[in-house]
Amino acid sequence: MKAWKILAIALVGYSLYAGLMFDVPRLVILNETIRNLYFHVPMWFTMITLLGGSLVYSFHYLRSGSDGQPASMDRDNQARSFAEVAMIFSLLGLFTGMVWAKATWGTYWTADPKLNGTAVTLLIYASYFILRSSVDDAEKRARLAAVYNVFAFVLMIVFIGILPRMTDSLHPGNGGNPAFGNYDLDDRMRMVFYPAALGWILMGWWIATLRVRMERLRHQNTF
Repeated sequence: MKAWKILAIALVGYSLYAGLMFDVPRLVILNETIRNLYFHVPMWFTMITLLGGSLVYSFHYLRSGSDGQPASMDRDNQARSFAEVAMIFSLLGLFTGMVWAKATWGTYWTADPKLNGTAVTLLIYASYFILRSSVDDAEKRARLAAVYNVFAFVLMIVFIGILPRMTDSLHPGNGGNPAFGNYDLDDRMRMVFYPAALGWILMGWWIATLRVRMERLRHQNTF
């Protein structure tokens, strides 16, 4: 097993234990729910990292000339696999966010620009998979999906990274609200949060590479 995979297991294991057992700041409204920072935010970091990886593989596919060769088509497989795993982490991020919202805002969902942007992003990437399933020709499907993937990533950044910062938002660091690090992410929490973020990113990348290998084996067995 490679060292980075061992590191991923160690960091995730440490963050799970420390996130539930270590002391956290006693804050009004948030109280113990601030522990969700160790789980909710790393899910989004992992999603964005994996979607970035998917984007890079789509770029590689387009630059290869889309010649339909196995090496070229494998880049399409990588782009799709990374996007699939990213969607799993986006759903985990959405679920942990809804649980946190219920405890702090009193409802699972509000008309918050970041929440709505997240919903739009999920629909955009759902359309990516629908597009793939609607085209039978493998080379044409890969080329269309690669182009769409570029626009999908840009729109994702706009809807969850830019627009919420330009309008009123309940999320920390958006709409004029201070970010967590400005008022309550003390050294104790940093000792857990940063390892958690890195650990989940590595874990997500590992899962995505396993998904790629599974698709390669499935493709080989069809011939």
